[in-house]
Amino acid sequence: MAMKNSIDVIIGGKVLTLSGYESEAYLQQIGSYINHKISEVTQTPGFNHLNYDTQNMYIQLNIADDYFKAKTQADSLAQELELREKEIYDFKHDLINEKLKSEEAEKKKEALQKEINELQKKLVKLQTKLREEPDETENESE
Repeated sequence: MAMKNSIDVIIGGKVLTLSGYESEAYLQQIGSYINHKISEVTQTPGFNHLNYDTQNMYIQLNIADDYFKAKTQADSLAQELELREKEIYDFKHDLINEKLKSEEAEKKKEALQKEINELQKKLVKLQTKLREEPDETENESE
């Protein structure tokens, strides 16, 4: 089982202890994000005139906005990844089909080359026979 980590972080000018099974670096990153978001939101004009509950709600809404924007981007990237993986699958499938066609064409080429070689042998035999035949007919007429 993973060990629980605890780390002190400063959030909104207060020291808080964060605990969790994540690394201390991750917990520190969370604290830094929240502290940065509070600092960013508190600089909004009119923020200091809001009551405490409204200020907290405003900070929470900004964090939720960041979350949903990141989630939308992650979902979009996941869809793009899925599309790319499908394209890669299709390319691999096409590549395999083309390889099979190439192998089949190579076999046909080899078979045709054998046939050409056999036909060339027959042609040489027939040409040789044809050359010899006139000689034989000449010999017979003598």
